Amino acid sequence: MKVKLLRFTPDPELLCAAAAQTSYKSKGTSRLIEGLNLEKARTTLRRVMGYGHLSVIEHASFTFSVEGVSRALTHQLVRHRIASYTQQSQRYVPYSELNSYVVPESVQKNAEARKFFDETLAKISDAYQGLLKQGVPEEDARYVLPNAAKTNILITMNARELRHFFNLRCCRRAQWEIREMAMEMLKQAKKVAPAIFEDAGPSCVILGYCPEKELKPATCKINEIIKEFKQL
Repeated sequence: MKVKLLRFTPDPELLCAAAAQTSYKSKGTSRLIEGLNLEKARTTLRRVMGYGHLSVIEHASFTFSVEGVSRALTHQLVRHRIASYTQQSQRYVPYSELNSYVVPESVQKNAEARKFFDETLAKISDAYQGLLKQGVPEEDARYVLPNAAKTNILITMNARELRHFFNLRCCRRAQWEIREMAMEMLKQAKKVAPAIFEDAGPSCVILGYCPEKELKPATCKINEIIKEFKQL
């Protein structure tokens, strides 16, 4: 998996702080942003976001390139609707080798499971190639491809939706692959906009308790998780 923050709104903290000030000052945003430096902007953002007023950070957007992840991951990802996605097409990109698939760690560390997994994928690859050789269009041959098939995707989200995404997908209950991606996205976003993302992370970091504790017994300690995310 490769995750890279490609582009983001220039001076995102200045822009979002100016947006926050627009709501309670008489000057227009164009003049407000001129009177801001980074220190003032971060102070404003921490205060306003502390009130729970997060609409102001919707003005900043972040675009990530994510490469070599599974279709299982992207099926989960696109459930986050307030975002823009462009994904590698299986109509035009062929799958033919075992390195075209993501292998979960639980399979990798189990020799029997890995053998069964690889044999199954090899049969799928042979079937896929066989369909193509018989003249079946790529868009139809892809029906035999599994969730393990690798893909690349471009993701753009505004800062508010990113924080919500991190609430859900940085949680230790999240599926391992999308959590790995979310953690790396958070690290990179935090570097360029620390005031916006400094307290971002799973819901328990924000709330101080696990909102999903009724779903199944918790296996993680909230204090440890809070410490982990403060160190990101």
